[in-house]
Amino acid sequence: MARRLVGSLLAAIAALGVTTAPAQAAVDFTGAVKLDNCSGSLVRLPTSTAADKALVLTNGHCVELMKPGQVFVNTTVKERRFDLLGASGSKIANLSSTKLLYATMTGTDAAFYQLDTTYGQIQQQYGSRALELSASHPVAKTQIRVVSGYWKKIYPCQIDGFVYQLKEADWTWRDSLRYTSSCNTIGGTSGSPIIDNVSGKVVGVNNTGNESGRRCTMNNPCEVNAAGRVTVRKGTNYGQQTFDFVSCFGPGTTLDLSLPGCKVAKP
Repeated sequence: MARRLVGSLLAAIAALGVTTAPAQAAVDFTGAVKLDNCSGSLVRLPTSTAADKALVLTNGHCVELMKPGQVFVNTTVKERRFDLLGASGSKIANLSSTKLLYATMTGTDAAFYQLDTTYGQIQQQYGSRALELSASHPVAKTQIRVVSGYWKKIYPCQIDGFVYQLKEADWTWRDSLRYTSSCNTIGGTSGSPIIDNVSGKVVGVNNTGNESGRRCTMNNPCEVNAAGRVTVRKGTNYGQQTFDFVSCFGPGTTLDLSLPGCKVAKP
């Protein structure tokens, strides 16, 4: 998980010559954002309007390495800046936020920032649309793409399956997405949206992978099934589903964890 951040491995990764994926039909960087240490995406709810303040989705660990059980809700933070990318991967706008609507590493690994600008303003000024969050649980074998705004690289693959519990160091995540091998994500891809190729909707957020084959340690998550059996898959990468969050927002992208169907971790 920590290796998905840009840190001590930056020089080594750069030496590998990371490049942008070849252009593919209906695959681009629209809605992708670059953070200082991670990737992210400009997202909207199915019910969002042009007048609503826009949201950026990334990982909870891109905010900080939170303790198990820790949840941030409607928190004023130091200004966080985001580079918004256009379809080709070029930077088209600087966006910013001082409001962390939600962040946790408990049960999932996700964070939402509320921007100072609305969806309508972003569309009018920069010609960019937000990616819609899917309200449905994804399906195994779905063709997906993990779009990294940090590296300006697209990873195409399939959802290989779902993990009852994914454990990494002190954290436990539920119903995680496991990718097929072609989504070989690296440091800096944390927070990248997982996009359904057919619908174009966001079904999850990229967050970790087993680097060296170790068992349930930092950067080496393990899978635990309902019976408690542990499986280690070296080189396999994972993401967290996001459909649960759709039920946690009211009108105007206001967060309301008391809404029916909102099952994410609460303070």
